[in-house]
Amino acid sequence: MQISDRQTLSSPTNLTKTPRIASVRRTTGETDVHVTINLDGTGVCNAATGIPFLDHMLHQIASHGLIDLDIQATGDLHIDDHHTNEDVGITLGQAISKALGDKKGIVRFGNFLAPLDEALIQVALDFSGRPHLSYGLQIPTQRVGTYDTQLVREFFVALAGNSQMTLHIRQLDGINSHHIIEATFKAFARAMRMAIEIDPRRAGLIPSSKGVL
Repeated sequence: MQISDRQTLSSPTNLTKTPRIASVRRTTGETDVHVTINLDGTGVCNAATGIPFLDHMLHQIASHGLIDLDIQATGDLHIDDHHTNEDVGITLGQAISKALGDKKGIVRFGNFLAPLDEALIQVALDFSGRPHLSYGLQIPTQRVGTYDTQLVREFFVALAGNSQMTLHIRQLDGINSHHIIEATFKAFARAMRMAIEIDPRRAGLIPSSKGVL
């Protein structure tokens, strides 16, 4: 095989590009959530969940993950933010899974270390088909603005479970609650961006020795 042949086979510009776009709507007696995602976007985000801090974090996922997100949610916020926060995580996870399809050609694994002032967060993930969350954040305050910081874990539980990913979140440093949470979402976004990229050396193949994920 000549060098020029190898270059042709491995060139990403010669790979068939199928748009990785999905929409999911989830309606319950507590919430109505609609998510549209483009995994090959530019970071555009339109988020209206009724929870301002969650909207801010969803913008981090879109911007740093270079995915386009449209998330519209209504819920029983007169009770508290829990149901809406969780159901946004569920629906986003389902949309990610749907957009990835059979996961052919993706890198699969992602790992990123994100600093934000004094906070330092590591996120490692694997689109393994085996949902798991290992969560190591120690957030010092109960609230950031009106947002209950316990809901960060609930969001990632829902997201990991419904996107079928293994997700590890570690806090290496940090004393400011806002910084810790925002660094987590940024690290998650960059790790996911790494994992969903198409590997030109494995185009069209399932990234597993078992042949299935």
